[in-house]
Amino acid sequence: MAKLIFVNLPVTDLKRSMAFYEAVGAPNNPQFTDDSAACMVFSETIHAMLLTHGKWRQFTDRPIVDAHQGAQVLLCLSEDSKEGVSAIVEKAVAAGGKADPTPEQDYGFMYGRSFEDPDGHIWEVMWMDPNAAPPHGE
Repeated sequence: MAKLIFVNLPVTDLKRSMAFYEAVGAPNNPQFTDDSAACMVFSETIHAMLLTHGKWRQFTDRPIVDAHQGAQVLLCLSEDSKEGVSAIVEKAVAAGGKADPTPEQDYGFMYGRSFEDPDGHIWEVMWMDPNAAPPHGE
């Protein structure tokens, strides 16, 4: 079995967050969804678990960071092209997110942009041609 990643994110409005992630291309898996959590599927190996604050607190007693004010993680997804990078950012904006909370990056062999979800979580989106990357240290 391939290794899977489940990114757990605290959200203030589960239905709004589900609609946002569906709009950017992560459909809901109802098998792992209830009124306190939703599993959003980016790929066979990448899932975002959206957790209400009450559900989040079942896993940790650490305070929930207001992602509009601070950051605990930066998440990054890959796309197949530069156009794909911009397309997902445009979908995020159309669904109520914010474009480019981190600076756009263009290194020729690698291109990246970002979006912020309604709860302030930042997702970077990148395309890279590893064959065109400069050798390490250059």
